[in-house]
Amino acid sequence: MSKRSITPAYVLFYILFLPDSWRILMGIALGALLGPYVIEPQMAALSRAIMFVMLATIGYAVTGIPARWITAWIKKLILGTG
Repeated sequence: MSKRSITPAYVLFYILFLPDSWRILMGIALGALLGPYVIEPQMAALSRAIMFVMLATIGYAVTGIPARWITAWIKKLILGTG
């Protein structure tokens, strides 16, 4: 059995079908959306960065099920399988 060559399309579909990719994107989005409500203007730059990373990590943790739904929907849409 020969190995499959790694092409840009292969990498794109791998990233598209990987639930962790969606969890990372949704975590960053939640961090960006909730950041202004939690991060205060007088905080130092390091404190603001830590708060953003904390919010993004919490967003990553809570979006496991929606990420699997999105991945299953994309697989069904593109590949025609569930």
